[in-house]
Amino acid sequence: MQLRHSYHCTMIFIASSVLLSSPLHAKDTPVEQGPPQIFSDVVQCRSIENDQERLACYDDRVAALDTAQKERNLLVVDKEQVRETRKGLFGLTLPAVKIFGGNDDSDEAVNEIEAVIVSVQQVGRGQWAFELDNGAQWVQTDNVRLNIPPRSGKSKIRIRRAAMGSFMANVDGQRAVRVKRVVQ
Repeated sequence: MQLRHSYHCTMIFIASSVLLSSPLHAKDTPVEQGPPQIFSDVVQCRSIENDQERLACYDDRVAALDTAQKERNLLVVDKEQVRETRKGLFGLTLPAVKIFGGNDDSDEAVNEIEAVIVSVQQVGRGQWAFELDNGAQWVQTDNVRLNIPPRSGKSKIRIRRAAMGSFMANVDGQRAVRVKRVVQ
C-alpha cells in the first residue's frame, strides 16, 4: 500500500502550540520548523518492507494524526488557507517563524491587499482610521489630504508594502497616503 502525494495542494501540518506560544509583536531570527514528529512518524512507515507491517504502521500512525487533529493539537491547512491567513495578517509584525510557507521574500508573500472600507472615521486633521471588510484596522500616519473623503461600505482601498517596513494606501484610486495596521 502506498500513500498518494498531491502536487497540487501541499498540506502543511502545524503544531498549534507553535502558533499559541509566539507573541505577535516579536521580531526574532527565523526559526526553522520541520514537520511535527507525529507527521514524521507516518512518513517513516514507508520504509517498512513487509506489506502487512507497513499497513499496520500506517493505520496506527494515521489514527494518531486524526486524534491529534480532532483534539486541536495539530492543525492541517492547505496552500489556499495559508494564502488567506497571510492576507489577514498583512501589516502586522510577526515573529519570523516559517509556519506560513517561508519568509516575506518568498514568491507567495502578500505584498498588497485590496478591500472595501466598512467603517471610517476622521482621527486628526485630515487623517483617517479605516476598518476593512476583513476586520483589519488601519490608520493614516501622514498629513496627506484625500480629495474625496472615504465612505463606509463604498470606498475601496489598496494597501501595499512600501520602503523600510511602511505601507501606502490608495483610497478609491486617489493619491497614496501612509498607513499602519493597528491592533485593538
